Amino acid sequence: MKYVFAMVILTNVIAFFLAYFLTSGIKGENFFRAGFFSSNLIGGIILGIIWNFIFSNVLVYIGKNFLPFIPLFTKSWLGDPNKALWALVLTTVWQYSGYMMIIYIAGFMSIPRDVLEAATIDGAGNFVKLKNIIIPFMIPSFVVCIFLSLQRGFIVYDINLSLTGGGPFKSTQLIAMHVYEKAFLAQQYGVGQAEAFFLFVVVAIITMTQVYIGKKMEIEL
Repeated sequence: MKYVFAMVILTNVIAFFLAYFLTSGIKGENFFRAGFFSSNLIGGIILGIIWNFIFSNVLVYIGKNFLPFIPLFTKSWLGDPNKALWALVLTTVWQYSGYMMIIYIAGFMSIPRDVLEAATIDGAGNFVKLKNIIIPFMIPSFVVCIFLSLQRGFIVYDINLSLTGGGPFKSTQLIAMHVYEKAFLAQQYGVGQAEAFFLFVVVAIITMTQVYIGKKMEIEL
């Protein structure tokens, strides 16, 4: 639950503001959109291996040689039970932010231009337009993105396997990996099936509740 909560919040906040800036008319919008989306094209196993190398070698080398006064980077996060989960969160956020960004960009482009122009003429600043116009019109995009990130957060397995393997000391063993090990490695098929069904019920309840609340918040044009 800690992993899902952090992953959903960070992914959607980062994706929303990336979409916001990449629909504001800056130069090279298409280039940046393609760049941020490209992380989603890398498979989870490969992505985990890449970030395992980064956390275990690149960041440690930089920390020891250039930032020795910052203890955060002098040792690998993957060997610390308190930091390994956050390494898993950051890797997942890096993968999915670009994908969610595309959905948010579609939402931004569907906002009526005349409403924003009228607000500008009335003297509304960027923050006021963001709070009172943009976010209410973006509710459908929030519903879709939160639904997708919740679903992916609960069933993630490939990155968990290749990045941390559930370690150290099972501190990063997420529910999908736990169910797999229980059913297929420990051969406790009944327990594994029961846990998988319970996971399905929990995910269904959470996502349906989120979609219901989101639909209630939508505004009509």
